[in-house]
Amino acid sequence: MSRTQLVLTADEGRMLHGADGDGVALAMRVVVGLSRAAGASRLVEVTSAHVDSCLYHGKVSLDFATRLVELGASVRVPTTLNVGSVDLLHPGLVRTKTDAEREVALKGRQLMSAYLALGCKATWTCAPYQLAGRPAVGEHIAWAESNAIVFANSVLGARTDRYGDFLDICAAITGRAPFSGLQTDEARRGTVVFDCGLLGRDFLRTELAYPLLGHYVGSVAGTENPVLVGIPTDVSEDRLKAFGAAAASSGGVAMFHVVGVTPEAATLELALQGRPPHSTNEVSREVLRATRAELSTFSSGRLDAVSVGTPHASYAECELLADLLREGPPLHRDVAFYLSTGRATMAQAEQSGVLRILESAGVTVVVDTCTYVTSILAPGLKNVMTNSAKWAHYAPGNINVDVVVGSIHECVASARLGHIALDNSLFVEGPP
Repeated sequence: MSRTQLVLTADEGRMLHGADGDGVALAMRVVVGLSRAAGASRLVEVTSAHVDSCLYHGKVSLDFATRLVELGASVRVPTTLNVGSVDLLHPGLVRTKTDAEREVALKGRQLMSAYLALGCKATWTCAPYQLAGRPAVGEHIAWAESNAIVFANSVLGARTDRYGDFLDICAAITGRAPFSGLQTDEARRGTVVFDCGLLGRDFLRTELAYPLLGHYVGSVAGTENPVLVGIPTDVSEDRLKAFGAAAASSGGVAMFHVVGVTPEAATLELALQGRPPHSTNEVSREVLRATRAELSTFSSGRLDAVSVGTPHASYAECELLADLLREGPPLHRDVAFYLSTGRATMAQAEQSGVLRILESAGVTVVVDTCTYVTSILAPGLKNVMTNSAKWAHYAPGNINVDVVVGSIHECVASARLGHIALDNSLFVEGPP
């Protein structure tokens, strides 16, 4: 069987052979190697990058970034940075009691500094789509971090494949990525249809519907591109963010279509590119009730902490939380409440007064990192509630907690009581 021959332009060949310096040559070798492995026939120029490899996962993470700095590399396209291993604005939040925690804090900070030395922007957010200068429909980019990838492809209509650690920064340095996968038209075709009509419009206007729907769809679709039918056309970006993050966690979803909503799905036929789907699935409230039970490792009793904002909370979500906390009973004294967001969003909340309301109510605001990847929650906090299916999917294994999924309203109500308070009436079947 013949293999596709990768053809480089004259400029790309010069980069590969060191004309732009040793750092660029190293980065181009990585891009070229992955392109050949992916069967790409050429590279594609990208207009921006989002780097996930700034989160410390061990010595190799720091060694690679440091080597690029030593070789004089720098990014040539606007490059944002994902969360790191330290909250640089609130360093006291990160625990450093054990040798392992101290290593992550020290090396993680060094890694974050290395990426700044390469010319990346100090955004430190998993939600770069909340920042100014978002890519346009059809724009080729090189974004890593699963929820950023799926949002860019699906909601923005930009084009990025699934890029992991090291390829992300190498694409930023070279301005090139493999022309393969979701960079191409064919790979963007919807393949699995999910009919959400049975859920009813009232249910689909609730916050809780979307993380649960995302988790279920991801578990069924795997790495295919799901197509949702029956979603209200005025669904917000925050709802789509929650859906995509969950689908990318429970499966490998890197692109989805919502008929009548997302850029490449004006109609079902367009989303499917005129071909029949591999399968069609109906989604009921009972299915999503079971999904909540599957995601939750406990469902009643004492509550130790709440963590919201995974992916990072938008300003609208910060406003909603502040509105819920502005009046009413205080948070229970034994419940810690964490909100993760980007530093740009926190600055906006500070300017508007929203941050003051949150902190006065007892909310700890975390930036630059996230509570499910960094040692922030105290070891004694075992029973945690979240409105994020992504947080619920990863936190039990990452930080050894039990978790229950609820809406932001359920999270606040439970945090005030000191124990779990769920509204299961949401799942009672109603009119479509």
